[in-house]
Amino acid sequence: MTYQGNLKKMKVVLNNPVEYTLELGEDKIHMNDLIGKEILFKYDGVINCKICGRKIKKTFGEGFCYEHFINHPANSECIIRPELCEGHLGKGRDPEWELENHVQPHVVYLAIASGLKVGVTRGTQVPTRWIDQGAWKAIRLAEVPNRFMAGQIEVALKDHISDKTHWQKMLKNELADHLDIIEEKQKMQAFIPDELSQYYSSNDEIVEISYPALQFPTKVKSLSFDKLPEVGGKLEGIKGQYLIFDEGRVINLRKFTGYFVELVV
Repeated sequence: MTYQGNLKKMKVVLNNPVEYTLELGEDKIHMNDLIGKEILFKYDGVINCKICGRKIKKTFGEGFCYEHFINHPANSECIIRPELCEGHLGKGRDPEWELENHVQPHVVYLAIASGLKVGVTRGTQVPTRWIDQGAWKAIRLAEVPNRFMAGQIEVALKDHISDKTHWQKMLKNELADHLDIIEEKQKMQAFIPDELSQYYSSNDEIVEISYPALQFPTKVKSLSFDKLPEVGGKLEGIKGQYLIFDEGRVINLRKFTGYFVELVV
């Protein structure tokens, strides 16, 4: 069977394990059903901007043409650095967009993938954000009214905890299961700025996440459509937004947002 369309990040549903759906064109492919099977992606060089759909030679960011990379609010600097957000001041590339997306409840969280990290996401993106990062355990640290406040807390914690995920260790399923996430949350509470301490979350629910996989690789080799017109093999698992093929070969589908591909299953 063959499907075709522009790549975008897979839809996820928290289940045991996580359920993944890849949308190509009008088709919705349940990727969990393909684990253990041979699949093949074919890419012939066509890329379309995820905002305007215009054909482009290369993407900027994840799926943007240059114009929208420079101007679209979904690619503002505060996406990466939330402490720079000005949406709560009625400013930003598009104040109305900011109001709908960044002047909304945000969660500062702790997550464990290969190690402990702090992160920020809109409240409606829990637990999707945790899944996309390949975390296997996560907890809310603080719940605030907007992105700017979340960024302030994240910055205050960066001297004490990483804000990065080691993607190779994550794909190898190195779980750092010696860490007690409740204990780490209690430690991090002390580093929340006094003026934001009221937003410390009393919700101590630990969300544990399992991923569909026959096995995880011991060595990881990253694949790219920019170098290979065809990517495929036996699909052995999915974690984060990565497909894991045999022989430790992996590809981050989200990275290639906007690439027009054909999927043969």
